[in-house]
Amino acid sequence: MWVVAGLGNPGIEYAFTRHNAGWMVVDELVSRHHFGAPQLRHHGALWKGTLHGEGVLLFKPMTYMNLSGKAVGELIGYLRLPLEKLLVVFDDVALPFGTLRLRERGSAGGHNGMASVLGALKTLNVPRLRMGVGPLPPGANLVSYVTERFRPDESKELSSFILKGADAVEFLIEKGFEKAMSTINAHPPK
Repeated sequence: MWVVAGLGNPGIEYAFTRHNAGWMVVDELVSRHHFGAPQLRHHGALWKGTLHGEGVLLFKPMTYMNLSGKAVGELIGYLRLPLEKLLVVFDDVALPFGTLRLRERGSAGGHNGMASVLGALKTLNVPRLRMGVGPLPPGANLVSYVTERFRPDESKELSSFILKGADAVEFLIEKGFEKAMSTINAHPPK
């Protein structure tokens, strides 16, 4: 069983903002595979289904970004899931818009939502898919930047970017980390 946790913020004012890139990937997977209505459990929305013959739980914490670890930690603790079967999907201003980076471990890189997850799980060994939404413009306020909607030029490419993120999740589940990292980090999966 896999858990794919897309980080984001609840509320209409945050829909289609940079900070909700992780939620958008989960939404795409739910829609693509007809997972139906979620269960509201573990401080989030939870869908259960199958991808490429593997059981999967798609999860959107409803705790707001900076408290994402509360929801993810509770779910992983309840499931007693090995962390190599968890994938956290989140926005990253350090990567150019449209770029994906898959990693098995590492620091939060200044991302408060990922820092919350790492703190709750008490390890840096948390697999993640970083969705590039940057770069942060010079002099821009980080909080304002990630909670505002995409620019018109980015909005034109947003749908294909989210599709690429969902494809990357599926590729990982189907092929495993070694193959997925070399493929996704080099170029988008086919």
